[in-house]
Amino acid sequence: MKKVLAFAGFSLLAVGAFAQTNLQVFYDLGSDRKFITTTLEGFHQDNWGNTFFFIDYDYNYKDYDDDIQAPSNTYFEIARCLNFWSDTKLAPLSLQVEYNGGFGTFGLGGGNAGAFPVTNAWLFGVDYFLHSADFANTLNLKVLYKKIKGDSDSTPLQFTAVWGMQDLFGIEGLRFSGFADFWGQKQCISDDETDWVFLSEPQLWYNVGRFFGCENLNIGGEVELGYNFAGNPEDGFVCNPCVGAKWVF
Repeated sequence: MKKVLAFAGFSLLAVGAFAQTNLQVFYDLGSDRKFITTTLEGFHQDNWGNTFFFIDYDYNYKDYDDDIQAPSNTYFEIARCLNFWSDTKLAPLSLQVEYNGGFGTFGLGGGNAGAFPVTNAWLFGVDYFLHSADFANTLNLKVLYKKIKGDSDSTPLQFTAVWGMQDLFGIEGLRFSGFADFWGQKQCISDDETDWVFLSEPQLWYNVGRFFGCENLNIGGEVELGYNFAGNPEDGFVCNPCVGAKWVF
């Protein structure tokens, strides 16, 4: 499962940060979900580029009494953008290398539990960064070669857009961010084989903590929009809204 977390290259400049770590806690309102997910996300910039990572845990592993006992799935991404030419006309262009991977659990307790791998992949490509004059609005466009472990049939290509809009509609503290991925991967949905997958997770956050001296605290949520992603229903499309809170360390 890929939960968002807007890796936007230099987009955190929009809020004046060259490094940030945050923890997001979501409650998934999807009809077949109803569980909590936590996401730890980090962004760090240096003289050679920037590093982004996140790790998700879904808390939905149940015992025979249908009580949640432990995380059921975990998913991890780490991406490194390299840019040694920030003082040239090519400054918006970076080289990117990325790893995605995780695993899920199935079955109940009592020795019947097991684990299965979630898509593990390496990605290599380029990132192009666009921004407004004050960095309040940012957009990253990426073209990546994607090699999924154990999969020799899928088209090894991914297109990604990542955006961030600070103080949306002129409302101070309101931020709209997210990503959209479109990549090649053979899937079997309702007995029909498909070649492409789409996933987008727009997020909306409001910095409520600013009203009582705790600007670390944000409330909001996200919507997972997927097509042919991770064993979706027969129509291949899924829309899972989530509500949540974010704490910026």
